[in-house]
Amino acid sequence: MERFAIDPTLVACRDCDLLQRLPDVPAGGTACCARCRARLWRCRPHSLDRTLALSVAAAILFLIANSVPMLGLSVAGREAATTVIGGVVAMWRDGREMVALLVLFTAVLAPALEIFCLLAVTLTVRSAPAPRWAGTLLRTYEIFREWSMIEIMLLGVLVALIKIAELATVIPGLAMFVLGALVFLLAAMGAAFDPRDAWARIDWVEGASRQPAMHADDPSVAK
Repeated sequence: MERFAIDPTLVACRDCDLLQRLPDVPAGGTACCARCRARLWRCRPHSLDRTLALSVAAAILFLIANSVPMLGLSVAGREAATTVIGGVVAMWRDGREMVALLVLFTAVLAPALEIFCLLAVTLTVRSAPAPRWAGTLLRTYEIFREWSMIEIMLLGVLVALIKIAELATVIPGLAMFVLGALVFLLAAMGAAFDPRDAWARIDWVEGASRQPAMHADDPSVAK
């Protein structure tokens, strides 16, 4: 089998593609590109522990947000409440199938898979070398992270509430506040996670742990 000597300190800048070596960065410090000064990498101490804790908390909030009512309306003494999934079903029955599918994917499926992938990665790579399928989860996490749009759904709901406030009494449900907290928790989860540390723990060559050269903060280009 061919063996390749790969220097784990080599990194290519995402903005100008300059290949350079990462210097020793202290905890909390940031390495910048020598040519364009773009950020190459930020050293996040205890990244896996913090990310795991935030992922567990996000999973709990996500389950709560999708199992309790998000919104209630009271009109002429009659009250009705619905969950996030209930809203998707209602839009589907009203003939707005594309909107229902879009809300289902961006507000339910994508956040769920984002949390699941990062939770699985942080549990898997804690004992290096991690199996290669952890790399697939890392790439999948980056994809679903871009499609997770709970905050957009909440903004749309708030706009709709303002428009119907004069016609009915709006009763915010527990899920509304939980989803708001989940938006900040997902952002904190992504900020605490150090993908370079995770990629370095994956066993890329049978019998030996290797870390390929990669673009800073963009592990999906690793082969």
